[in-house]
Amino acid sequence: MIAWNADELRNAALGRDISLKAFAERERKVRRDFWAKLKRFAGHVPFAEDAVAAYYCALDPATPMRVRGMLLAALAYFILPIDLIPDVLAGLGFADDAALITAVFGLVASHITPAHREAAARALDKELPKSA
Repeated sequence: MIAWNADELRNAALGRDISLKAFAERERKVRRDFWAKLKRFAGHVPFAEDAVAAYYCALDPATPMRVRGMLLAALAYFILPIDLIPDVLAGLGFADDAALITAVFGLVASHITPAHREAAARALDKELPKSA
């Protein structure tokens, strides 16, 4: 069983080495729990569209393994029921999740394609903003 501690997930999300076993466990966990957590807290997650785009990028076999590992670790941290700031705290609950996903997103933004963003928009039943 993989230890799900916040520091280890944070390190993996920032690109440090990840074992194939840990990768597979995180992918299984994210596939299983991501949508339930997002639906439960949808109104409180200001980074929902980025998280869903990251989800699609992480599960895309065309995405490089290191990028997938970083995204899966960040998404696993989002799913984790116990983290640095409990998600049930109004206003602050997702600050640590948002910071980590934003940091990882910045590191791997070139791998998050328009197709990932379009899939996220469709999944969230939103229209994509029109480019200027």
